[in-house]
Amino acid sequence: MNDKQQHQIAVIGAGPAGLMAAEILSAAGMAVTVYDRMPSPGRKLLMAGRGGLNLTHSEAFETFATRYGAASERMRPILEAFPPAALVAWAEGLGEQTFTGSSGRIFPRTMKASPLLRAWLRRLGEQGVTLRTRHDWLGWDDGALSFHGPGGPVTVKPDATVLALGGASWPKLGSDGRWSEPLAARGVGMAPFQPSNGGFVVDWSSLFRARFGGTPLKGIALRFEGQSARGDAVVTEYGIEGGAIYALSAPLREAIARDGKAVLEIDLRPDMTRSRLTDKLSRPAKGQSLATFLRKAAHLPPVAVNLLREAGDLPAGGALAALIKGVPVTLTATQPIERAISTAGGVSLDAVDDDLMIRALPGVFAAGEMLDWEAPTGGYLLQASFATGVAAARGVLAWLGE
Repeated sequence: MNDKQQHQIAVIGAGPAGLMAAEILSAAGMAVTVYDRMPSPGRKLLMAGRGGLNLTHSEAFETFATRYGAASERMRPILEAFPPAALVAWAEGLGEQTFTGSSGRIFPRTMKASPLLRAWLRRLGEQGVTLRTRHDWLGWDDGALSFHGPGGPVTVKPDATVLALGGASWPKLGSDGRWSEPLAARGVGMAPFQPSNGGFVVDWSSLFRARFGGTPLKGIALRFEGQSARGDAVVTEYGIEGGAIYALSAPLREAIARDGKAVLEIDLRPDMTRSRLTDKLSRPAKGQSLATFLRKAAHLPPVAVNLLREAGDLPAGGALAALIKGVPVTLTATQPIERAISTAGGVSLDAVDDDLMIRALPGVFAAGEMLDWEAPTGGYLLQASFATGVAAARGVLAWLGE
């Protein structure tokens, strides 16, 4: 085929990975059709932008590349080929100027996903990309892609396919993981889906649960099995969640699966040394209640004071300081996968080659969260989704000899 337009490419999934693959391929002259089972594209992207669209992170790349846990080595070259600076330049090319927050996270100045998505869809339309919504992918039928479309069965036989169907969290937004069945049936190696960046169950006392459910724990530090994270968390009626928790979700989840529980340590005053805290707590209380004394001496809010009480009877002096620097909280289960921000599991990274082509399915590439990698919130999720979309598209072009 000498005419690039003769190459028909199907992209299944209209999230960040799929739309990015469509952009790269259409810019290279391919005839691209994007299929999605939802009525409109980018639904999970829009949900991610409701609280401020965290595109990526400004930290040094050497640190950034380690945020993908067990998949870091495999993800590194993919991220190097489309790093945070490239994602920022891409967003600004769509007219969405960005800024870096105090935490190092990078956002569009509008803090929303909708303007970015509108500009992106406009660009894709100008590049000739066809979008077909309400097309539910069923697998293959005699070598052709099979969909249930608005008018009934649809089959297409493209020259190459990019699968970007998401993970298994937030199924109402489109990614329900059902795509794993037709892939597994064709011998594609799969890892089981697990919740990532989600909450954990804690057996709070009824009083603590009723009084503090929904209350933030700000500026804390967490420790678990030699790993640590700083940030905020939220006490919930079922347990605990939040950014600092998400940063440790993989080892916490694995410990619960292995031991039936995970004992997390929460440092309520990470900016104060234990000796300094002991000194402050050794001063006379002068008739103050314990809660008042701790609020004034250690600057602990009521939720933190009562979190200490959840651990048992409060000691005094240095022992109390030690408890403040490491309150044990026992996590007993993860929240359901449907309520997680993202998932681990999916297509095994061993099942795809360096261009993200599925080894068992020549000409079929996988991108985005349907691959078995995970990362904490903070821009790492979206960065990898975009970067794997770029990698899969470039893989398609290489496979087609373009």
